[in-house]
Amino acid sequence: MPLARTRALRVPWRLRVLLVTVPAIALMAAALAVAPDPDAPAAVSTTPAELSPCQPLPAATTVDQLNLFVGALRGSGEFEGADVGADTTLQDGRRLWVFGDTLRSRDYDGQRFVRNSMLLFDPACVRVVTPADRGALVPDRKDGVGYWPMSVASIPRDGYDLVGVGLQRVKGSDAPDGPQAFDNLGPSFALFIVRRGGTPQLVDVEDFGRDSSDPSRPTWGAAAAVHDGWVYLYGTARPRDAAKKLVFGFSLRVARVRPDDITDTSRWQYWNGTRWQGSASDAVQLIDAEGGVSQTLSVFEQDGRWFAVSKRDEFLGSDLVIWSAPSPTGPFTASAPLASIPSDAGTGALRYMPLAHPDLLPEPGTVVVSYSQNNTDLAKVADDPFLYRPRFLRVRLPDVP
Repeated sequence: MPLARTRALRVPWRLRVLLVTVPAIALMAAALAVAPDPDAPAAVSTTPAELSPCQPLPAATTVDQLNLFVGALRGSGEFEGADVGADTTLQDGRRLWVFGDTLRSRDYDGQRFVRNSMLLFDPACVRVVTPADRGALVPDRKDGVGYWPMSVASIPRDGYDLVGVGLQRVKGSDAPDGPQAFDNLGPSFALFIVRRGGTPQLVDVEDFGRDSSDPSRPTWGAAAAVHDGWVYLYGTARPRDAAKKLVFGFSLRVARVRPDDITDTSRWQYWNGTRWQGSASDAVQLIDAEGGVSQTLSVFEQDGRWFAVSKRDEFLGSDLVIWSAPSPTGPFTASAPLASIPSDAGTGALRYMPLAHPDLLPEPGTVVVSYSQNNTDLAKVADDPFLYRPRFLRVRLPDVP
């Protein structure tokens, strides 16, 4: 899988970490006037992102209280509604959440609809991470291709967290009242640095492979998990003739890589059913597309068992299912349906993309799951962004055989 680089500066991401974490080196780089790459299709801003004013957080100790909070909080305009909602916990105890297509208030002084956004929670506040240009946190490429988050994971380092966000490249409508159709052009990855108590700063964006809407090419990073010094990146795909075959789900494969090498696909290893090896084309299906997972899902480890949380058969399905396995490579066994989250053709309500939050309000033998909500009538969402916020529920984990 060739690596298409989208760096805005001719500087390795490890050096950019130093630019963020060591002020003296940042001053030296400024003095040397590092030249931008004129051919880079995306920009990584050298202007630090900022945090919006604090929105006070009520205490939430149950899922019901969490839903009341999500359904009632009125922000300061930077964030009114969004989908996805993948999260990770930082070493300083704060929680970082990444969202997809994000709607801002009508009077927001900046881009009102962006492909991605980020919220930062501490015990007392929720704040929006706001880029200097007040657009998407991971900026669109120059050709209009944007980045949807799928997964997020963090690795603690001395004084900061290295945060990776799995992305998919998309092109379609760039306004909330435009068509809902879009093309998925392939996976990408963004790296952020978050100093203890500080603001997340974007240091690198990488596109993996050439732009292609071929659905049979795995979208790596659809789920991610950090375990025993490895980052496990799960990829989802479906057959080119899926509609003709009435296949509505996605298959699942897995790769792994050391954290420092995550943007270098030549260092990735893929599970071929027997061993880890270097060919992406030899990665085997862990879950079949027929009756398979959603395009974006969660995979996590708990007490030595691995769990894949998803909605079977994507938008057209209704069953929230957890596949369990003894290892990150499977074999994965599907549970009976644990909850029903159907879309509603009559009202246009869409319910999709359940994601697990294992360390949110933890209770033994269970996991809190969020799912995205939207509506086919985008005018309704524009008028009432509360229709476009995640909802939470708690489900039991499958019994270990």
